[in-house]
Amino acid sequence: MSRESYYSIRRASVADIPVMKEIFEEAKGKMRRSGNMLQWNGDYPQRKLLEDDINSRSSYIVGREGSVVATFVLKTCPDPTYRHIYHGAWLDDVQPYGVIHRIASREGCHGVAKAVFDWCRLKIPNLRIDTHRDNCIMRHILEKYGFCYCGIIFLENGDERLAFQLLP
Repeated sequence: MSRESYYSIRRASVADIPVMKEIFEEAKGKMRRSGNMLQWNGDYPQRKLLEDDINSRSSYIVGREGSVVATFVLKTCPDPTYRHIYHGAWLDDVQPYGVIHRIASREGCHGVAKAVFDWCRLKIPNLRIDTHRDNCIMRHILEKYGFCYCGIIFLENGDERLAFQLLP
């Protein structure tokens, strides 16, 4: 049995926010140690954003052996920041797609991203995701899983992100 099969996924609740914040802090530490100094600065993600994700039923918790080990967002409605892509193109810009945001895991948890991607593909097989240029860890994970680099998108605040897509 693979490591990924030990993970369970459920919708997040407001009661999960404190542990989600802990996980984001651990993830920020991993980012900083790998040279990604600019992504998820300060108190990002703020509590209101986490509550909004929970209320929209797009926030999820990954568990293993009774502990919360990761969190992520899967949205299946069109993402306005994905409307325009620069220096490239989406592999498919016609079919409905899901977007994975804010995937973060505790230190020492391996195979979480694969478990999340596998689970998301069961919900909607056309997936998009973006990451900071300096997030070498996530870029490696995306490439390893089979996501294709498509170009650059800009967040609502103007920050640049590298955009990827995975088709069925």
